[in-house]
Amino acid sequence: MSYVGPDSDGFFDGDGDGPRRPRRFSGGPLTVTLAALVPTALAGWLIWQVAGGPGDGEPAKTLPAASRSSTPPQDTPTPSPSKSGEDGKKGDGKASATPSKSTPPPSSSKPAASGPLKGKVVVIDPGHNPGNFRHTAEINRLVDIGTNRKECDTTGTSTNAGYTEAQFTLDVSRRLRTLLQQQGATVQLTQNDDRAWGPCVDERARIGNKAHADAVISVHADGSAAGNRGFHVILPASVKSGSADTTAIAAPSRDLGERVAGNFLRATGSAPSNYIGDGTGLDVRRDLGGLNLSTVPKVFIECGNMRDAKDAALLTSGAWRQKAAQGMSDGIVSFLRG
Repeated sequence: MSYVGPDSDGFFDGDGDGPRRPRRFSGGPLTVTLAALVPTALAGWLIWQVAGGPGDGEPAKTLPAASRSSTPPQDTPTPSPSKSGEDGKKGDGKASATPSKSTPPPSSSKPAASGPLKGKVVVIDPGHNPGNFRHTAEINRLVDIGTNRKECDTTGTSTNAGYTEAQFTLDVSRRLRTLLQQQGATVQLTQNDDRAWGPCVDERARIGNKAHADAVISVHADGSAAGNRGFHVILPASVKSGSADTTAIAAPSRDLGERVAGNFLRATGSAPSNYIGDGTGLDVRRDLGGLNLSTVPKVFIECGNMRDAKDAALLTSGAWRQKAAQGMSDGIVSFLRG
């Protein structure tokens, strides 16, 4: 990703060349009169230059800080090494060649002024984090997910060419955020490459809970064997164990997941997974902390298999990622509008 920074403010240098001095004439009262007028005129010209400058209709004004504009950063993903996700799929840890060092946009943003989702809150959870591979000790510590304890987070998978899952999930999540904001929703990301690592899977769940989100979607891509193709949406099982209790959200989460799956298929043309979900594109799991600890409707989506060449060609296409974001958005809109 690249970001476009604000343009530099121009300024005038006070050491520029001034007007040529008038030619002096010798003798007579006229010479004396001109000599007296020249300093006065020159002083007036200098005052005018300071106050307005050539071409300015009025003196320069300093805008208050709130009125100054800057060019917002563009949404572009940040490459990083990668290997596994909370879904447990493993990759090879290959890295992209040119990681971005630009400052990302904020994780949360204001809702649109109007739209069918005005008043609705959606949390998008971009799987993994581009910086996780630098913080293995932190992400390997175990956290409570209700049914058992599990690693805080992982680095995610990647294509064989090194396009990482963390890079993919950020790009799709930012596209999805824009589409939902256009519908009037208030949208928050659990991370936006704006933190060194994580968050842990339990914190990701808490972010959606604390926001009282009407829907949460966690964006991922799988790392399975070549030949395994297609997408699948992961739904929370009905779990009541320790700090996990999904009994109230299992049914609405299934509704959300079915709508996301149907609209994702329509928007992308991608088939449901041929290796998970028996052709339905749906999979129910009880071992994901991001689902177990959620108190609001939430699903995961595995958009394709990064280790299959045909799926990888889709996942690395910006045009296809836009379709993927559109399919997710349509599913979420359908769910929230009932």
